[in-house]
Amino acid sequence: MRDFFKGFKMFGQGLGILLRSPKLLLIGALPAVLTTLLLLGGVVALAFWIDDLSLLVTPFADDWDPGWRTTIRVAVGVAIFGVVLALCLIGFTAITLAVGGPFYEHIAEKVEDDLGGVPGAVDLSFWRLLGMGLKDGMALVLRSLMFTIPLLIAGFIPVVGQTVVPVLLALVTAWFLALELIAVPFYRRGMDLKQRRRLLRKRRALALGLGLPVSLLSLIPFAVLIVMPVGFVGGVLVAREVLAADTVNQKL
Repeated sequence: MRDFFKGFKMFGQGLGILLRSPKLLLIGALPAVLTTLLLLGGVVALAFWIDDLSLLVTPFADDWDPGWRTTIRVAVGVAIFGVVLALCLIGFTAITLAVGGPFYEHIAEKVEDDLGGVPGAVDLSFWRLLGMGLKDGMALVLRSLMFTIPLLIAGFIPVVGQTVVPVLLALVTAWFLALELIAVPFYRRGMDLKQRRRLLRKRRALALGLGLPVSLLSLIPFAVLIVMPVGFVGGVLVAREVLAADTVNQKL
């Protein structure tokens, strides 16, 4: 719990840093605007067609009692919408990071310079950041499907599908978001996704403390334009914490 609250605190510190530097906040919001417009159209379309999708995947309930039929179809609709939102959040971060790589590298550089800098930082071009962001983002989205698809199936279970499943879905989303949010500081140190995952697994609660507020606040319409840059700055702080602890452990 201590690590979880520490991650939450770092998210708050990220907000404080950006409020003291509105220019960085504006820079961080630009890629999020483009990605928001792209994904918002998909979510609106899903909301419009969600009833038809629920009917499509529950033909077995056609002859059920009307009360149970409505209950299961509402549960399925909620599960589908929840899983799609989770994938959109994870995909949103991946797309935003890929498109706005140079913007977030600039923000990370400014923040880390104020915190002591990164000796021997790797100079990353736009195309290299774009390639790395897309590659890692796709890998994380595909990996997240291993968890979100079973949760979608579990969403069919009455009561559990509307109580336990949303909580698990929020935690899964928070974990994969955290892996995305700390990406740039690792890129600047020449470290890949495998190393990110290895180090963050040691501080899973810290990752959840960062990823959970980002994922939940991003559900508020248009809040993501502020939340995402704050999350990336928080990701810089979390990355430095994780990397510093790993350095100490290696020396021991």
